[in-house]
Amino acid sequence: INYFLSKPRFTQVLASTRKLHAGADGSKVSPSAAPERLPFCRVTEEDLAFFRKILAGRTIVDPDLVEPSNVDWLKSVRGSSEVLLRPQTTEEVSQILSYCNSRNLAVNPQGGNTGLVGGSVPVYDEIILSTSLMNKILNFDSISGVLTCQAGCVLENLSFYLEERDYIMPLDLGAKGSCQIGGNVATNAGGLRLLRYGSLHGTVLGLELVLADGQVLDCLSTLRKDNTGYDLKQLFIGSEGTLGVITAVSILCPRKPKSVNVVFLGCETFEQLLKTFQLCKSMLGEILSAFEFLDSECMRLLNTHLKLPNPISDCPFYIVIETSGSDPTHDAQKLHNFLEEAMTSSLVSDGTVATEEAKIKALWSLRERVTEALTHDGFTYKYDISLPVERIYQLVTDMRKHLGNRAKSVVGYGHVGDGNLHLNVTSPSKDPALLAAIEPFVYEWTASCRGSISAEHGLGLKKRNYIYYSKQSQAVALMGNIKAMLDPKGILNPYKTLPDNLKQ
Repeated sequence: INYFLSKPRFTQVLASTRKLHAGADGSKVSPSAAPERLPFCRVTEEDLAFFRKILAGRTIVDPDLVEPSNVDWLKSVRGSSEVLLRPQTTEEVSQILSYCNSRNLAVNPQGGNTGLVGGSVPVYDEIILSTSLMNKILNFDSISGVLTCQAGCVLENLSFYLEERDYIMPLDLGAKGSCQIGGNVATNAGGLRLLRYGSLHGTVLGLELVLADGQVLDCLSTLRKDNTGYDLKQLFIGSEGTLGVITAVSILCPRKPKSVNVVFLGCETFEQLLKTFQLCKSMLGEILSAFEFLDSECMRLLNTHLKLPNPISDCPFYIVIETSGSDPTHDAQKLHNFLEEAMTSSLVSDGTVATEEAKIKALWSLRERVTEALTHDGFTYKYDISLPVERIYQLVTDMRKHLGNRAKSVVGYGHVGDGNLHLNVTSPSKDPALLAAIEPFVYEWTASCRGSISAEHGLGLKKRNYIYYSKQSQAVALMGNIKAMLDPKGILNPYKTLPDNLKQ
């Protein structure tokens, strides 16, 4: 406690967190406990008859078919929904939400169900509204590079479509084979290319979405400049399905680079890794597209559980650097100069370069498959944190000291380019005592550095009551006001994102 008392803002954070432990009536609210079921109606045979009328063959009630949509990818949270709806059009979504709003039926929008904070599955018996059949590409403008598609398009399929047309998606994730663009936008997913192309707040040009009462809001602009009033789409990017259901997206896509190189390097200290990052930005400049890191514990899990070999000698830290440009000769020379400087200055101890597609994929898999390796190591507690870049790994070190031998593994990896750490703690099985040791320690530590408790995964169910560590109470209250205005009955993802003391 002395550590945190010595840090600026701790008293402010402590004052704010007192609010999250108290409900509107002063009763205590546990940050990690599931909220009580709100007084929504339950689905009747008459409701099912209505859904079957508009979704012939796409109203699913078979428990075995609904079950996969009740469980998150990590198998850490489970709902008890008995109804899965699979619309194909915006009009069908509109009819569903209009009806559910009139009947006071709670709805859980769901994309690829790859979320990591319990935001993609029901908490209780909410109706699951899946966008998986809304998977049509509506238009692609090869001049402007703007792609317009339905929300259920899988990210990897969009990437394949664009690559055939000499373009790429500005977003790349390890879950690209399953995640859907609507869910990506709803959670403001960051991913591996944010350093080069920025966040979805910048690349998404327009959205079509359906509000809780069934109204269709058409903001599906393809213009890069539109300064006529409020930019309403920004409200829904990162809103996690609590304000409306995204049904279509227009997104600005960059040209496919003619030259791609991937470098895998090893460093002895995190300080050397940060200096390498500074050198990298200075010498690679406009062709730098990614700068990722993983620690030796990540490499051990990749070797042990996925049998992925380390392509270089063992090091405490590893870096994945990607360059992408338009001139192979120019890019190769810049990369050569950078590597020569990094090696002669002893910033890196070993490395390898890939220019062929197969080797590029092999090197990237060492970063992208860490999450998969962790699932084989036991029950995983996952934290997605934004920190000042110079502090990004100190949290991993301090967490190891704090937990001692109570955890099986404590690993760190993530996006150095945008200060995003993925901290993961594993144990043989779900352990409430271990969770109590991790939380709120991890959030207090983050708040002491003026960081964010959610860099790119959202708040979902798991983090909703910790929001005050990153947001002032006034800001949280304003979020509640916006939710109440757009969804007065609170039917959309009612147990997610906002803390319990705004819902009671």
